[in-house]
Amino acid sequence: MATGELKAIGNLHWLRMRRALLMAALLGHAAVCSQGLAQTAQQPLFAVEGSVSDAVGQPVTGALVELAPGGTAGGAASRQTTTDGASGFAFRGVAAGSYRLSAAKGALHSSAVIVEVGKGQQGSAKLVLADEPRSAGAASGAQRSGMEFSDTGGFTVAGLTDWTAVGGHGSDATLRTSEALARETSTLPPRTAGAPATSAPAMELDAKEEARLRSAVAAAPQSDAAERALGEYLLRRGRYEQALPLLQSAAANDHHRAADEYDLALACRGLGDYQQARGHIERALAQQDRAEWHRLAGELHEQLGDPLGAVQEEERAARLDPSEENEFAWGSELLLHRAVWQAAEVFGRGAQAHPASARMLTGLGAALFAGARYDDAAERLCQASDLDPAAPEPYLFLARVDTAAPSPLPCVEQKLAHFVNAEVGNATAHYLYAMALFRRHASAETVQHHLQQAIALNPQYGEAYLQLGVMAFDAHRYPEAIQWYRRATAAEPKLGEAHYRLGLAYDRTGNRAAAAEEFRIHDALEKAEADAVEAQRREVKQFLVVLQAQPGGGQQP
Repeated sequence: MATGELKAIGNLHWLRMRRALLMAALLGHAAVCSQGLAQTAQQPLFAVEGSVSDAVGQPVTGALVELAPGGTAGGAASRQTTTDGASGFAFRGVAAGSYRLSAAKGALHSSAVIVEVGKGQQGSAKLVLADEPRSAGAASGAQRSGMEFSDTGGFTVAGLTDWTAVGGHGSDATLRTSEALARETSTLPPRTAGAPATSAPAMELDAKEEARLRSAVAAAPQSDAAERALGEYLLRRGRYEQALPLLQSAAANDHHRAADEYDLALACRGLGDYQQARGHIERALAQQDRAEWHRLAGELHEQLGDPLGAVQEEERAARLDPSEENEFAWGSELLLHRAVWQAAEVFGRGAQAHPASARMLTGLGAALFAGARYDDAAERLCQASDLDPAAPEPYLFLARVDTAAPSPLPCVEQKLAHFVNAEVGNATAHYLYAMALFRRHASAETVQHHLQQAIALNPQYGEAYLQLGVMAFDAHRYPEAIQWYRRATAAEPKLGEAHYRLGLAYDRTGNRAAAAEEFRIHDALEKAEADAVEAQRREVKQFLVVLQAQPGGGQQP
C-alpha cells in the first residue's frame, strides 16, 4: 500500500476517534468523565497503606511519612502525609514501581522500607520509630519536611469526632452564629483588581481567539497541542462540557501528563463529578508534587466527605507554597471543623504574611469569635473593612458577631455607618446599621428611619418588619406591633421569632386563640430548625487536634 494511502487511513482514524470523543460530550458529563478513567485503565494505579508505632509498639499519630521513588518508579515525585488518629497512613494513586517508605516525628525516625507497588503483595507496611542515627540518604526528605512541620506549626490534626463533642461559648444562638460564619468563611472569594472582561471589545477578542483555536484544530486534527490549547481556553471560561472531550483526547495521546490530569480534574469538578476529579488529581500528584494540586485535592476530599484527607492536602499545599490562597484554604478547613484556635493561628500567620488580604482578616475574625474573643474579633473585622471598603463580607460578619455577642462591640457602629453611606441603595446595609444603633440605644426615630429605608428597598424584608414590631411592642403600642409582626410573617413565613412575638402581642390584647396558634407555629418552626442544625452538625465532623510541646515545656492554647 502506498505511503499516501497509509497516511490517509491514519488521518481518518484520528478524525473518527476525535469525533467519537466530541459526541460523548452530548451524552452527559458523567459519562465523559468516566470515559476519561477508562482511557487510563492501561496505566493501573495502587494504594500504599500502613501504620507507624514507636519502639514499644505504641501507635504514633502525627508522624510524617514519606513515599520516595526508588529505582523503578520512573520520574515520580516524593509524596508526604501524616498518620491519623489511629496511627495509619495511606498514599493513593501510586503508579507501579519500587519506592522507599519512611517516617519521622521530632527526633525519632524509622528505617527506610522498600515497597514494590503493583507486584501482588498484600498487607500493610509497618514503620517503627526509633532514636538511632540515620543512614546516609535514608528518609532525607522526611527529615527535611519534619523540620518544616515542627518549626512552623504547633499542632497536628489527628482524627475526627462527632459534633456532640463540639466546644462552644455562650448561648446556642452564639454557637449557631459561629458555625454559620465558619461555613461562610470557606466561601469567601479572593478580591482581585480590575473588572472582568465583559465589555463588547473584550468579548469580540474572545470570539476571535476561540475561532483561531478551532481553526488550528481543524487544520491539524492529529495535533494534541492544538486540542489542548482549545480545551484549556474553554476550561478557563467555565465551558466544561465542551472542554472535557478535547482535554481527554490530548491527554490520552500524550501519555496522560500530570498537567493534563490536573486540567481534567478541573473540568470534572466544574461538572460536579467530584469522584472522577479526585482520581485525576491523584494521578497528577503521583507524577508531580505541586501546591495548587494539593489544594484542589483538599477541596475534592471535602466535597466527597473526607475532611481529614482535605485538611492534610491543604496543609501540604500551604507548606509547599504559603500563598494567600493556600493559607486561607487551610485556615478555612480548620475553622469549618471546629479546630478554632488552630484556624486562628493559621489565619493570623496568613494575615501577617499577606497584609493586603481582607478575607484573611475576616477569617481570623470569625475564628476569634468562635473562641469567644469578641472584642478581638470585631477589631480584625473592622481592619478587614478598612483594607477593602468595597467588600461587603466584613460588614456582614461584623453585624452578626455584634448581634450575637453579650454586649455591643467596639468599632462596629462606625464601620456600619460607612457601609450604609457607601451603599445607600442596599436594604441589608440599612437594616444592619439600624440594629447596631438599636443595641446602642440610639434614638427611636433614627433606628426607624433606617428600618423603613430597608423596607422601601426590599418590601419582603421580614426581619425589618419584625424589628419595627419589637419597637412598637416595647412602647406598649400592641395593635401597631401586631400589624408589623403580621407583615413580617407574610414576608417570611418561616421567621419563627416573628410568630412568637406575634403570639405575645395577641396575648396582650386578649386574643388567646390567635396567640395559641402563633405559639404553635413558632414551636413547629423551631423544632424543624433545631433538627436541621443537628443534622448539619452531624455531617460536619470536628477535628481532633494534637498539640505539640513548646520550647518552654507547655503547649499551645
